[in-house]
Amino acid sequence: MNKKPVLWIVIPCYNEQEVLPITAPQFLNKIIQLRDSGRISDESRVLFVNDGSKDDTWNIIAKLAAEDPHYIGISQSRNRGHQNAVLAGLMEAKDKCDITISIDCDGQDDINAMDAMVDEYLNGCEIVYGVRSKRETDTWFKRTTAEGFYKVMNKMGAEVVFNHADYRLVSSRVLQHFADFREVNIFLRGMFPLVGFKSTSVYYERNERIAGSSHYPLKKMIALAFDGITSLSVKPIHMIAGAGTIVSLLGFIGIIWAIIVALQGKSVAGWASTVCIVCFLGGIQLLSLGVIGEYVGKTYMESKHRPRYIISERTWEEKER
Repeated sequence: MNKKPVLWIVIPCYNEQEVLPITAPQFLNKIIQLRDSGRISDESRVLFVNDGSKDDTWNIIAKLAAEDPHYIGISQSRNRGHQNAVLAGLMEAKDKCDITISIDCDGQDDINAMDAMVDEYLNGCEIVYGVRSKRETDTWFKRTTAEGFYKVMNKMGAEVVFNHADYRLVSSRVLQHFADFREVNIFLRGMFPLVGFKSTSVYYERNERIAGSSHYPLKKMIALAFDGITSLSVKPIHMIAGAGTIVSLLGFIGIIWAIIVALQGKSVAGWASTVCIVCFLGGIQLLSLGVIGEYVGKTYMESKHRPRYIISERTWEEKER
């Protein structure tokens, strides 16, 4: 009889004191349900990753861990962002379980999709992406910007699964190889496809947030998209080079035209045209410098080799004291 896989559900938490008491029992019930159905081992755990929360989140996690051994938690020394929190949980889990499922704490992702994810793993898939089947709960603006986010990412050369965020199953085998990805600027949904291995997708409908407020407004979504593009692709640099070539050709044609007009004695001083050309070229140059500067900045940060996360506390270490 094959050994049942050990599952760790990895849940990043940042200021989730309102929603955590509601969703934590749901995650535990899912572990018990999957165990009772014979899919996973009773050694499976719900791992909360406290991302430097300023509210009572860590105390709630510690209390849950004291009440039930299926709950465990780690706390980062400070807030390092959602992607680093997920990474910290996955790296903590990779040597202690067979499979992980990362999911947000807010209850929006359909927890029942885990059944299909585990089934796909048992059928041989090493990565299973949770993909939203539709966005009817979103406003028109949110839906349009979110779907545009994925389209722009793919056009810019970052390989991402359409309508997939960070709800995914990953085997420990994949995580062992993923640990070799050492970059500081991480964009997980674009990095896991680079690892390879057999993968598939599970589709689900996303719900409204149960409690609390979203930690990903439009401003953060735009920043995430820009980070993802510049971390995974050099296509913007190629686009700048292409635009520079076109502008240079137009400028060369303009010079020839100006010389011909001057030789024919038909030249007329044109303030407006001069200003337009200067403003256009100045804007292109500043935009290009900004994009190139973003890459230089990322190279600078990568060269420092700073740790991507620092774990300050673990609930099981508290029990040992």
